[in-house]
Amino acid sequence: MQLRSILVLLIAAVALLAANLGALLGLLPSARAASEVRVQEVIRARLIELVAEDGKVVGQLHTAEDGSANLRLRSGRGEVRVKLGANAEGGGLVLLDGHTEPAVSLSVHSDATAVTLAARGKPPRVLTP
Repeated sequence: MQLRSILVLLIAAVALLAANLGALLGLLPSARAASEVRVQEVIRARLIELVAEDGKVVGQLHTAEDGSANLRLRSGRGEVRVKLGANAEGGGLVLLDGHTEPAVSLSVHSDATAVTLAARGKPPRVLTP
């Protein structure tokens, strides 16, 4: 797969994640009637959890010890599948495989940018500009 194709897929994944999070937090319009929608001007929290019907946490938006923001999305079985983070140095996106191992990693820092592709039993491939 070409680097450009990988980056387009990663950008599309991040856009979908942001749209879903916005919809869940009531930031985007929904199909509900206008009279049913309660709009909050500001929601403040150190941790927001998205919980499935069975009570399992499937999404977390939280702050780290250094004050940076992180988003984790989990499978229905509770396994982390997506990590998105931002800090003073830059940001990163990690997509995890079925064994909860990093399969695709996109990292952007003040001094380096890289896309890392990994598959079980193979050496990782690191793409840099």
